[in-house]
Amino acid sequence: MPTLSVGDLTTLVAQALTKAGASTAMAVATARALVAAESAGQGGHGLSRVAMYADHLHSGRARGDAEPCVVQEKPAACLIDARGGLAYLAMEMAVREALQRVRANGVAFCSITNSHHCGAMDYHLTPLAEAGLVAIGFTNSPAAINAWGGTRPLFGTNPIAAAFPRQANSPLVIDLSLTEVARGKIMLASKEGKAIPAGWAFDATGAPTTDAKAALTGSMAAIGGVKGVMLALMVELICVALSGARFGFENDSFFEPGKPASIGHAILGIDPGSLGGAEVYYERIETLLAAMLADDGVRLPGERRRGLIASAQANGIAVPEEMLRQLRELAGSTT
Repeated sequence: MPTLSVGDLTTLVAQALTKAGASTAMAVATARALVAAESAGQGGHGLSRVAMYADHLHSGRARGDAEPCVVQEKPAACLIDARGGLAYLAMEMAVREALQRVRANGVAFCSITNSHHCGAMDYHLTPLAEAGLVAIGFTNSPAAINAWGGTRPLFGTNPIAAAFPRQANSPLVIDLSLTEVARGKIMLASKEGKAIPAGWAFDATGAPTTDAKAALTGSMAAIGGVKGVMLALMVELICVALSGARFGFENDSFFEPGKPASIGHAILGIDPGSLGGAEVYYERIETLLAAMLADDGVRLPGERRRGLIASAQANGIAVPEEMLRQLRELAGSTT
């Protein structure tokens, strides 16, 4: 399997997106995020998304020339319009705005509307945690989860993430979607003609199913049953009701032909020094983490990811032959 350096792979992805119609700034921001996800072992938010993004740029489902801008603001809050482009420039703007507003006000809430798939949320929050802020992020997505008791997918997989700064260590980062399993695993089972485990999905009638093909025309199971569904509802409202984006059921699937997306995201930044104080915060977080690690077998969230990232930076990223061929074809490159 060929191995490319992080830098070379980022350049190749950026070339593919530029050729598909993205501006240089959008292509580079997106490529950095996708390669970072691949480095961290999050392939579902990595190179597998390049062809989809390129298709959406070609078809007009995402605007390659979009320049995000702040359209509404108060001292500790702002609304950013991604203007139908790929999400990553808007997310970078949200991080900058959050940093600036937290320094002035102790807290900041940045909402994003008219956006697209934003990838791994932890990627966007980590710079805020590295700057000493507690950061919480949300995004909605095309419909995947039924309302409790219903049969129609209404809510997205709706990831929630949080990043907590530490003094002498990398930030503690938590990132999870609200479905029992990624849709990609069901898609793979369907292609291979395999059954899926019970508890992953429902068919179009709302009945639990182990048939992968039936699951793809039905809906995904939320984590924790009704509690997961309520969390998905909360994320829809935080990301959409506050921003004016479209709900999950109003957005078409990213994996099928459809209209331009209007996804909503949100980032909350908090300065620990504005509350109990930084000294108190750092003492409290380390007390809890030490208690966790005193129990044999406990591993802190993100540890595996950090190891994979370090390995990718040092040794490069192995890319399957077929995927590399596809990336080079999209980029118009033969090397």
